Amino acid sequence: MIFLDEAVVHVRGGRGGNGCVAFRREKFVPRGGPSGGDGGHGGSVYLVGEGRLNTLYHLQFQSIYPAERGRHGMGANRTGKSGADLEIRVPLGTVVADAESGEALGEILAEGERLQVARGGRGGWGNQHFATPTHQAPRRANPGEEGEERRLRLELKLLADVGVVGLPNAGKSTLISVVSAAKPKIADYPFTTLVPQLGVVASGPLERPFVIADLPGLIAGASQGAGLGHQFLRHVERCRVLVHLVDLAAFEGSAVADLATVERELAEFDARLIERQRLLVGSKLDAAREERRSELAAAARERGLPYFEISAATGQGISAVVAELARRMEATS
Repeated sequence: MIFLDEAVVHVRGGRGGNGCVAFRREKFVPRGGPSGGDGGHGGSVYLVGEGRLNTLYHLQFQSIYPAERGRHGMGANRTGKSGADLEIRVPLGTVVADAESGEALGEILAEGERLQVARGGRGGWGNQHFATPTHQAPRRANPGEEGEERRLRLELKLLADVGVVGLPNAGKSTLISVVSAAKPKIADYPFTTLVPQLGVVASGPLERPFVIADLPGLIAGASQGAGLGHQFLRHVERCRVLVHLVDLAAFEGSAVADLATVERELAEFDARLIERQRLLVGSKLDAAREERRSELAAAARERGLPYFEISAATGQGISAVVAELARRMEATS
């Protein structure tokens, strides 16, 4: 399944059925009067939260999503059958807006949550409704209303408790693979990770599991569209805690410069992100350079951030980071 976090879909509510013009024709009932039934209501279109989905990929194979129309009214005061509602399954964290006006329509955050995005048309009245003492045989009925029609812009913001951020090759995917059952692609070149990866961390039998997201690497200018990171910064917004990885083994640049680059991009995308709970974690401790370790530790003290050092290759320091994340999850639940 290809990860797709944006989609535009065309939805249409079902048209209501027409009202009926009919008159009673029964033995021993002279001048029975009007008996035209109402048309059935058209079905509405709903978006429904589906926890097993994590992409909008399945929505790109259909050009329009129409709900069922209502049936026409019938004689003997019989109302037409209403059209069935159409339910479109979307992943949790989907934000919905009108593609033309930009109006926000809502978001889907819970399993089974329903959001009406196109209302079905009402059925028309049959001629039974138009009878009066002075007009006892009306030959008038209302047509059904058209259903609501609109184009929607869907944007997925992953629901993760913890987001792992950092420059390319800082060790984010390796960390995810060690603390969870997720199996992201891992290699020694930039932009190995092309889509966000989610993993579930079970820190202990008595601790509540939490979801951790590996977000593709940010580079300078990501908030303005450079590299891949700008495509996935939106997924950071919903994370309660950020794990900021900085490579301790890199030979180019300084640890503080690497730290500042990601901080700047987070702040420029959304100033609130830099104020979010954050752990500063030096990665690749097994191959660390001492000057980078001391630089990063000093930067953590200056910012008042908890500082950890880990080696995903040897497992050193991993349990301490997981324990701290579990503690923060419990404190904010």
